[in-house]
This record gives sequence, structure tokens and C-alpha cells, in this order.
Amino acid sequence: MTIGAVNDGGTARRLRLGMVGGGEGAFIGAVHRIAARLDDEWELVAGALSSEPERARRSGAMLRLDPARSYSSFAEMAAAEAMREDRIDAVAIVTPNHMHHPVAVAFLEAGIDVISDKPLCRTMEEARDLAARVAASGRLFAVTYNYTGYPMIRQAREMIAAGELGAIRSVQAEYAQDWLSTDLESTGQKQADWRTDPARSGAGGAIGDIGTHAFNLAEFVTGLDCTELAAELSSFVAGRRVDDNAQMLLRYEGGARGALWASQVSPGNENGLTLRVYGEKGGLSWRQEHPNQLHFARLGQKPELLTRGGHGSGPAAAHATRIPAGHPEGYLEGFAQLYRDIAGQLRARHAGAAPDAAHMLVPGVREGVRGIAFVTAAVASSAANAAWMPIQA
Repeated sequence: MTIGAVNDGGTARRLRLGMVGGGEGAFIGAVHRIAARLDDEWELVAGALSSEPERARRSGAMLRLDPARSYSSFAEMAAAEAMREDRIDAVAIVTPNHMHHPVAVAFLEAGIDVISDKPLCRTMEEARDLAARVAASGRLFAVTYNYTGYPMIRQAREMIAAGELGAIRSVQAEYAQDWLSTDLESTGQKQADWRTDPARSGAGGAIGDIGTHAFNLAEFVTGLDCTELAAELSSFVAGRRVDDNAQMLLRYEGGARGALWASQVSPGNENGLTLRVYGEKGGLSWRQEHPNQLHFARLGQKPELLTRGGHGSGPAAAHATRIPAGHPEGYLEGFAQLYRDIAGQLRARHAGAAPDAAHMLVPGVREGVRGIAFVTAAVASSAANAAWMPIQA
């Protein structure tokens, strides 16, 4: 069988992907489409690409969708796809946050697997409802915390799980940007507009948009759950209704301590996601803007530079690597790794087989719920003058 094929009634095919959101003027939808196609595992065949029917129609035409499968609403799409013999294998939800829950519910009820952009939804009530629905449905539910797909992040996770750092003592995560340093939302810029509207983004601004990435990455790499936090959230731009800067202390199970800084008002920072983890025997450091490198220091020894596909990387990094060492891989490939691993899980299910363990690192509804619990605790802590708050997922 060739790469990208699945045995479907004797016919080799790509997996069929549907998409809700991601039409004209959207950013993340195009990223998902590129990522899904990168390994030739998926083909976009259906969509409800906008909440505005005419824009949805134009967007479908631009993406060469069959007009019969370019829908005017997600409800129509879920109902129609559920009845088709060639129904979609999964739907990607790439809408603003306030639509994640209703769209996911519609497709879970239609018996269709779900790939949702982060954060999972807006509130803990929605998050817990989705978790219960996923458990009852038995469907796959993936949340695209895309940085978990980077080769050297998987390398770091593998090294920590193997005990190379010893007991973890300190976790330092930060994600700094500068694109919201001014009142960009007042200009009508689409991405700024919905991200600073609590009715659509949820209670968290920077902590929901990028802080959840840093929080998730720290837990993914260390294998430790954060149990409580003390946070100070700020809105530095006058009139902004959500936080644009957050700093907090973290406590992890097992006694590790941490700190997290998330900011979208820090000039000179484009996409500065950084993770540092220190244990009793050594430390690791990774920067998203140099994603193919992982700095490793054993206590008392000369620091090492581990590279994707090259010096010092192992099977976990190799699984997420596409091109030879020295060629840059990054953002799109990280997203693509999640789509490839999701495909691996679905193909195993179609074949009635157990999935390869390497395909099982995709964040799911549990990680999505924990992201919302993180935002909820941070907002509550800041309102209580940075009091310690439990993360109740």
C-alpha cells in the first residue's frame, strides 16, 4: 500500500477532511489545510468555511470544493456528511473560540471524529461537557497544540521520561509577542478583533491565545501536571477588555516549581516561545524560533547542542522529522506531525489494529480541558491579588 492510502472497501484513498471556519480573511484555516496535505494523508473535501453563507460559497469555490459539499452552516454540514457513504473521516474546527463547543457537539453527535484548534472552548462548563461527550461517543478528539509536534520537543519529552534529567525541579515557560502592543483591534483587524473580545475569545486574552501553548508544552515535555498557580494578569493597552500580559508562579506534582510569562505587548518579540526544564542531573532549553536545536547540559559537564536529524537526537525526533539535518523545519511541519499522527490512529482503527505508540502523542480532550482550567485559575488568581488557585480540570 502506498503512503497516504487507506484500505477502504478495497479502494486506496486519502483520508477525507472537512473544515468549519477558515474561509476568506482567516489565518489558521490555511495553516491546517497545508499541514493536512503535507504528508499526503488527507484531502479537503467538504467545508462550512464561514458563518456568512455567501462568503462560505466563495471560499469553497476558491478551494475547489464540490459545490454540493460547500455548506452554508456547520449544522447543515454535520447532518449531510453523516448521511453520505463517502462521509468525511474527521472535521477540523478552525473558528474563533466561541464556536468550538457548538461545532464539536454537532459533529460528535453525527458520529464524526473532531480535530479542534486550541483553546478547547471558552469556559469550564463547555470543556467538561465536551469531555463527557467525547467519552460517551468513543470518537477521536484532537486539540492542535501544534508545538507538541516539533521533533526536538518530542526529543526533550523522551529524554525526561528516560530519566536523563533526574527528578524535575524547575520549569520555566514563556511566550512573548509584540503584535498587540497598540490598539490594533480598533482598526478592524480581524485577528485582533475577535481575540480581544471576551464574548468570542473567552475570559483569557494572551493567556488563552498563547499562554495555553506554553502551559501545555511544559506539561507535555515534563509529563507533570501543574496543580496550582498564582497569577497577575494585566491589560496595558487602554480600553482592552482581556489581558495582554501575564506572569505567574506554578506548582507541579512531585514538588517541581515553575514560572510562566505570556505577553503580546513586548516589542521586539515576534513569536518567542521558550521552554527550559531543570532536574537534579541536568537541564534542557528550547526556543521555537530555533526549533531544530535542543540545548542539553548534564550537571558538571560541557553543554551539548542536540539537533533535529543530526547530533544526539533519537527515535522520538526521527518520527517527527521529514527532511535531512540542517534544513529548517518548523511551524507547518509541527502542525503536519499532528495530522500525520491522527491519520495513523484512524488508519489503525479502520484496520482493526492497535495504533503505533508513536502516533499517540497528539493532545486530546484531556489536554484541552486542562488548558481551560489553566485560564480559569489564572483569571481567578489575578482577581484575588495573585492568590494561589488550584487547577481543577
